[in-house]
This record gives sequence, C-alpha cells and structure tokens, in this order.
Amino acid sequence: MAVSLGEEIMLLSLDDTTGAAKGESAARWGVAAGMLLELVMAGRVTVKGGRVEVFDPTPTRDALLDGRLDRLVRWVHGASSSRKVVDWLTREHAKGSQDVVAGLCARGLVTEEKHRALGVFPVRRYPEADGSVERELRARLAAVVLDGAEPDARTSALVALLHATGMHPQTFPGLPKKQVAPRMAEIADGHWAGVSVREAIRNLQAAISTVTVVTVLSVVP
Repeated sequence: MAVSLGEEIMLLSLDDTTGAAKGESAARWGVAAGMLLELVMAGRVTVKGGRVEVFDPTPTRDALLDGRLDRLVRWVHGASSSRKVVDWLTREHAKGSQDVVAGLCARGLVTEEKHRALGVFPVRRYPEADGSVERELRARLAAVVLDGAEPDARTSALVALLHATGMHPQTFPGLPKKQVAPRMAEIADGHWAGVSVREAIRNLQAAISTVTVVTVLSVVP
C-alpha cells in the first residue's frame, strides 16, 4: 500500500496501543512539510528562497494531495505577493494532520476511539488497526539509518523531515538521539535528489526550525 510522506510521519507518531500522538507538535509540522514536499516531488509546487509557488495546479489523482494542492492554490492566488513557506506550515499543520489521520482511518491503518478526559473534555485516539505498513516503514528506516543501506529518494526525504522535526525518539524508540542523528543528518544532506527538491528540503528545514523555536518560546513563562 503506497502512503505519502505525511502519512508515514503520522504513523510513526501514533502509539500503536493507546493511539495517542507522541511528540504531537513535531509530528504536525512534519506532516505539513511532508505534504508540501510531496507536491514539490510531483512537480506541482516550487519552494525556494523561503517562498512557495504553485507551478502546475493539475490534480495528482491522490485525494489527500489534491486537497492540499487546492487549498494552496487558493491561498497563493489570494495574495498580492508571494507566500512564505513558514506561513503555509503555520496555516496547514493542524488541518493537514486532521486530514491525514482521517485518511489513515479510511484506509484501515488506524481506528478512531473517542473518550472524555476527566469525563468532560472530548479526546480522540487512533490505535493501530493494520500494522503492516508501519512495520515495513520502520524496517526500511532501520536499514538505511542503523545498517547503512543506501536510501532511495523518498526514504531520504522522509529521513530529512524526521531529522528536521526532531522526531528521533518516535522513529527509533529506545535508542539515544546521538546514535541515530549523525546518520540521519548525513542522509538529509546527501545528493539524493534533483536541485529543486534539495532546495525545497533546505527551505523546509529552515521553516521547521523557525516555527518550532517560536512554538517553544511561546510556551516558556
């Protein structure tokens, strides 16, 4: 079953048993960046100089990606000047994550459970329903990061986003960051993609760094 970068990031973040998101904030930024990078790799969007532009609005025939593309087209065309990547991630990270989780539910990979925290506040959890996709994903990541296998372009893109968002604990639970971060950085900085995708990765890494720093500062008393 083919899944997008954003879906892969969400699967890694969800606890298989409880369905709770581990590192939810990082995962949301990663999902938004992953979906945007998918559109870059599909030739629909360009990301350079900290800006995002729609190159080709033609649908991709993927419902999740086309939903993002449609929102992006309307957002970009509604502005008098070019749009910033960081602004798109800020705008999209919550809605994009909701849509990705809904898609995982529809495909039978996770199931939705509704609870009430303290008997009052509604809470939704997404435990694993079919673990085959995530098992293959984790095996692929272990092969390239832990065993030194040569990654393909999509795996390299995923590793770059996971490294940028600091999702090392979710990707390799139980392993210290210092054991996996150097190899993940090496993959992220490698020449595994064309110029446009490499530039998009650099821009997304910078944008993620910006939004995560702002998020941390906003919650520090």
